[in-house]
Amino acid sequence: MGRAKPLAIDLALQGGGSHGAFTWGALDRLLESDRFEVEGISGTSAGAMNAAVFAHGMAVGGRPAARAALEDFWRRVSRAAAFSPFQRSPLDVMRGKWTLDNSPAFVAMDLMARLVSPYALGGGGANPLRDILAAVIDFDRLRTGPVKLFITATNVRTGRGRVFRRHEITPDVLLASACLPTMFQAVEIDGEPYWDGGFSGNPTLTPLVLECESRDTFLVQINPVERPEPPRSAREIASRVNEVSFNAVLLKELRMIAVLRQVVDPGSGEGAHWAGMRMHRIHSDLMTELGDSSKLNAEWRFLTMLRDDGRRAAEAFAAAHRADIGVRSTFDLDDLESV
Repeated sequence: MGRAKPLAIDLALQGGGSHGAFTWGALDRLLESDRFEVEGISGTSAGAMNAAVFAHGMAVGGRPAARAALEDFWRRVSRAAAFSPFQRSPLDVMRGKWTLDNSPAFVAMDLMARLVSPYALGGGGANPLRDILAAVIDFDRLRTGPVKLFITATNVRTGRGRVFRRHEITPDVLLASACLPTMFQAVEIDGEPYWDGGFSGNPTLTPLVLECESRDTFLVQINPVERPEPPRSAREIASRVNEVSFNAVLLKELRMIAVLRQVVDPGSGEGAHWAGMRMHRIHSDLMTELGDSSKLNAEWRFLTMLRDDGRRAAEAFAAAHRADIGVRSTFDLDDLESV
């Protein structure tokens, strides 16, 4: 008997700064298995970076090249961050905390971001990720590769999300998807300014449903939906506001799938593909333990800790749900229908 054909799946990758290294780990573990074949990826911000690097690797050399490209990307991010003023304070290092809350540079930047526009600082707000992306990704190969890409950025003028397809992906598209408006000037594409895609889809599920044949979507979630305690400090409140807004559109799409599952026959009729989607989620409790400022911490030790946690989370998911993939959802969407 020949080996079974790999099951086609889609990936939905959230953004979250350096916390995206958790997604790197989950993808690295996934790439070790030949049971799955990734048809499409929807990514936003750090998820967009992981998606593009993954797709580039698959285009130039398959699974081994994708694993190598992801490690290369995150190593370069860490090396670039070594020259950043945003470093952990000696106190946080001693206490084993990964946040930058006591870093003088971060505190100053956090205060300036509330008072000073990036446009007031002059220049174009150069993003160090531009050179890293140019070094890691062959965009010509990526655009003709086997993996469908859907990268979300937010149109500043209209407030609407735009999903860029594989043939449209450029360094500017990826930088737009990760453009935090308090840190960088908007990225202009086709005469329109764009900000971080998290405001309009983190990530966007619709193209995976409508433009891919796969019915199994893996959501790699790094942006906490729930917090055990309400925020108290001004910084905690601002962080929670961002989390809520960055999850809003995703939760709306998940609720729509939950509703359609209740009212539509998955076998036929309008909305059948939506109703027939099987959703799976890879996540970790670690994400609720990390402070928001740690999203700017790109120390190699921190990134590899997140990578290893991502690998463990993917391994734990596989151990618990290996028999469910291709059969049923493992992410209970029905609870979302009434939320």
